[in-house]
Amino acid sequence: MATPLDNIRVLDFSTLLPGPMATLFLAEAGAEVIKIERPGRGEEMRSYLPKWGEDSANFAMLNRGKKSMALDLKDPAERDRLIPLLKDADIVIEQFRPGVMARLCLSYEEVAAINPGIIYCSITGYGQSGPKAARAGHDLNYIGDSGLLALACGTSDTPVIPPALIADIAGGTYPAVFNILLALRERDRTGKGGHIDIAMSDNLFTFMYWAQAEGQTTGKWPGNGDSLVTGGTCRYRLYPTRDNRFVAAAPLEQKFWDIFTETIGLDPALRDDSKDGQATTDAVARIINAHDADHWQALFEQADCCCSVVQSLKDALSDPHFKSRGLLDRQVENASGDRTMALPVPVVPQYRTSQETSRAPALGADNALMHQSASPVTTENSR
Repeated sequence: MATPLDNIRVLDFSTLLPGPMATLFLAEAGAEVIKIERPGRGEEMRSYLPKWGEDSANFAMLNRGKKSMALDLKDPAERDRLIPLLKDADIVIEQFRPGVMARLCLSYEEVAAINPGIIYCSITGYGQSGPKAARAGHDLNYIGDSGLLALACGTSDTPVIPPALIADIAGGTYPAVFNILLALRERDRTGKGGHIDIAMSDNLFTFMYWAQAEGQTTGKWPGNGDSLVTGGTCRYRLYPTRDNRFVAAAPLEQKFWDIFTETIGLDPALRDDSKDGQATTDAVARIINAHDADHWQALFEQADCCCSVVQSLKDALSDPHFKSRGLLDRQVENASGDRTMALPVPVVPQYRTSQETSRAPALGADNALMHQSASPVTTENSR
């Protein structure tokens, strides 16, 4: 079955999360992705825990369906072996700090001189320019610098770290894929490639549209957990149950609030939360805490009020809804033939490859590509 990115070749110099996840998305849409890794140990994610076979489970999840070439990029002779692939590549993705690819003689300008149609995507924390461009950082630093973390970071006694790597994925992976696809469309129109500068921290401001609107128009900037969608209202909160689970209550609109308060039996005198919001919040909390999660789950499955019980990841992966959507059907396989559920990706079924099971590549498994023609080659590791 043909897929949108058939015959698109990607050279992936990235490691860990943002770039490898981006190239996973591209591979799922049919692109041939070739990881360029250092000899010996390969990229860092291979060594992470838990191990699953020779490499980490994380590496298997993020790199299935790709190929691997092991090259010492600091060695000019090794680097020159890349030239035939660079001539035929469509996309380069790199995730080094600004200036590193230039020191390796693989900057955008140098690659574009070999292949003017190349789409060259650089993913960094702070971008290719600006006072912070060379600064080291991780996800927590980027969400902290952008102001996102300050909107809901808990208290000094119980600081809260978000459970998702927001900057890496939402600020790095998704914008990279989005802009690469735009660049492919532009190249179709003009025949020219280009350099895409993805700064993870830049892309976080989009998620704070409501906070920027509120602060800039009223002069009252949202604080820590005091706004509509960060727990500053009884209509959008997590309420503990008697068995130490949580109800996710989001009955923002009046019609849902009316159903919710009726369902839990809130005192009618407290249902107008505009009078004394804290009193209403405290009363709702007492009611929810008086029963176990299963009690509330049964009620909220019948009451259409935007309320549910927070599920564990293990339970969510067994949810009949997600199973019925085919979200969990694909598998990843290691070199020993063991299989587990593959990481779901946001590529709709009609644009995905037909490969239901795939592997992450062994380090250097596709080095033979450097000795062959630059046309795409299918290998055991890209099944």
